[in-house]
Amino acid sequence: MKNFFKLEEHNTSVRKEVVGGMTTFITMAYIIFVNPNILSAAGMDKGALITVTCLASFIGTVIAAVWVNVPFAMAPGMGLNAFFTYTLVIGKGLTWEQALGVVFLSGVVFLIFAFLGIREKVVDAIPVTLRLAMSAGIGLFITFIGLQNLGLVVANPATMIGLGQMTMPVVLGLAGLFIITVLEIKRVRGAMLIGILSTTLLGMIAGVVDAPSGIMAMPPSIMPIAFKLDIMGAIQLATIGPIFSLMFVDLFESIGTIMACAIEADMVEEEGKIKNIGKLLEADAAATTIGAVLGTSTTTCFIEAASGITSGARTGLASLVTGGLFFLAMFFTPIIGVVPGFATAPALIVVGVYMFKNIREIDFYDFEVAIPAFITIVLMPLTYSISTGLCFGFIAYIIITTVAGDRSKLKPTMWIIGALSVVSLLAH
Repeated sequence: MKNFFKLEEHNTSVRKEVVGGMTTFITMAYIIFVNPNILSAAGMDKGALITVTCLASFIGTVIAAVWVNVPFAMAPGMGLNAFFTYTLVIGKGLTWEQALGVVFLSGVVFLIFAFLGIREKVVDAIPVTLRLAMSAGIGLFITFIGLQNLGLVVANPATMIGLGQMTMPVVLGLAGLFIITVLEIKRVRGAMLIGILSTTLLGMIAGVVDAPSGIMAMPPSIMPIAFKLDIMGAIQLATIGPIFSLMFVDLFESIGTIMACAIEADMVEEEGKIKNIGKLLEADAAATTIGAVLGTSTTTCFIEAASGITSGARTGLASLVTGGLFFLAMFFTPIIGVVPGFATAPALIVVGVYMFKNIREIDFYDFEVAIPAFITIVLMPLTYSISTGLCFGFIAYIIITTVAGDRSKLKPTMWIIGALSVVSLLAH
């Protein structure tokens, strides 16, 4: 392993890599609980989703370990799973099988873009402010979903939404949010995982959550959702926008995560280029297509890998450890299966905060960038659709920039993105 992962060359050791890999797993293990809860709302089998979430995380992370030799980890992405359930299935009325087809196609397009070098042109065409707005809008959307799952925000016939009743699950969920917040302030690793498990335990004590039937068991079969993707059903006019929206979100989320983790891992070269970023993005796209075949939403790089990197991880050996732990987690399904929605809701809210905080980088005094960014952010939760927010944001940016006389800022790729956005909205 020392030779394969080039530990001496990266000035690290087996011990550092193992500790780093375990740290990364602890900080991102909450996805094992959260992803099945979100995707099961699309009508998918929750038991199968638990197994597939672990399996997709294992495969994606091992690809990063063996193929790219980096201490990065992959799993079904937050925001991307919300896009799957609430935009594609509930919003556009697709079946979950068709939605998996959309995920698969977005991964294929991502791969083609990576091999043809189009990826860089897409990144360059979309302004930084819209990328930041994209992250902030998804964060707000995820928070909204978390508040709904918690039961704190409910439907109201007079005002569309309103405050829910303070039932025991709501109180316990708020207690979980408090626990996670305090642990995050104290910089305790695995804060969200601890919060989810603590809230579930409190639910058992209060009698609103059933105790698990055991601790370990064979993983539930993946067959209720595996290999069920409907690719032909996903090829329709109304899904053109969502396919590219998924790819945009995955692309920018991956690049942002890779850049942040690369700085921590000393992977940035003198010219500012990141070592192996091409292979990393290809691995990300490959993991997405494999995940869609298995039965889960878009698989992407997780920023939580930075915690393992700060603990000393520098090579793929750390990722191999993280992936191995995801594989072992499949055998703890009895515990994972009893975790209720109100226990995972606080994690969604906190993830939303993390995604929203970069809004401070947007100059809201400059209306040329402020209006498109603002439209992107607010329309995601208000229309219950990430792709709708993106489409309106892209179109608004093109129109406002043109009217302001700054057409030189609009690269040819941006006009193509705008055209796709119009088609997507017309086919809505």
